[in-house]
Amino acid sequence: MDLDKYTQNNKTSYLAESYKKLEKEEASTKEMIESDPALADLANTELESIRLQKETLFKQMEEILREDETEEEFPNEIILEVRAGAGGEEASLFAEELAHMYCTYAQNNGWAVHSIDESRSAVGGYKEASFEIRGKGVYKELRFETGVHRVQRIPSTEKMGRVHTSTATVAVLPVRKKTNIVINPADIEIETSRSGGAGGQNVNKVETAVRIIHKPTGIDVRSTSQRSQLKNREMAMSILIAKLQAKKDEEEDAKHSANRKSQIGTADRSEKIRTYNILQDRITDHRIKQSWHNIEKILAGGIEPVLEAMADYNGQEVEGGDQE
Repeated sequence: MDLDKYTQNNKTSYLAESYKKLEKEEASTKEMIESDPALADLANTELESIRLQKETLFKQMEEILREDETEEEFPNEIILEVRAGAGGEEASLFAEELAHMYCTYAQNNGWAVHSIDESRSAVGGYKEASFEIRGKGVYKELRFETGVHRVQRIPSTEKMGRVHTSTATVAVLPVRKKTNIVINPADIEIETSRSGGAGGQNVNKVETAVRIIHKPTGIDVRSTSQRSQLKNREMAMSILIAKLQAKKDEEEDAKHSANRKSQIGTADRSEKIRTYNILQDRITDHRIKQSWHNIEKILAGGIEPVLEAMADYNGQEVEGGDQE
């Protein structure tokens, strides 16, 4: 057996070494049978034990490599970005509600949620906010949430009882361990500043916040929540790479749109994907033309029915092939 792919993977290298030792034992035992046939029965018992051990090791190595491949396709870490869209202050309040929904759902799943950066509006909602979420299956479950989310309701400040429509944009960016994105240092501009908000004297007096601008694309990322400038810089670079990879993936998808496995895909940020009608207590996803009630529970983090429907629909698309 060619063990190269197992020895080169740090997760399976120790198992590969054990496999090699068993191969040597196997060869030695076979030589013993040739030199002393009287020991054949005992040796054959030993050979059977070695065969079973090798089989177990092989299965373990294969399983680890399969898990690696799955994690490469569906990473266990994402950057979640939520931005207020059309609708002024009401849009910022909706953006914060969406962020709360995803973060609560993540925490209920046992995933780690970490705030990266946030910018608040005058009424306290999010102009924009970004979070790092880590956990098994996080990208697989949330990958279809990218796009424009629309809310229809009567704002608390509305005196005439008119229904307002506001939007917020969600982006789910997978953070992949392997990427072919190479950033030329000459293509980026790095700015530092003092972090705002709670955190003690250090936050206010030391320039720990980092902003990175990728000049060729105009992509602008910030990280302010870490206590050191180095940590914020690392996080900002990680976000930039994730955004550049997502941009490249979108461009590839556009080229091969006719051959996409799923009609849902990973939506473009400008695509209106879902409407939250508060007065009618109804959420509608426009891609799969399905609706759910009990908005209050869903916005409180109980988004499982929506995510399950998206996954089921995508599974049908993959199994049934492309549909018109």
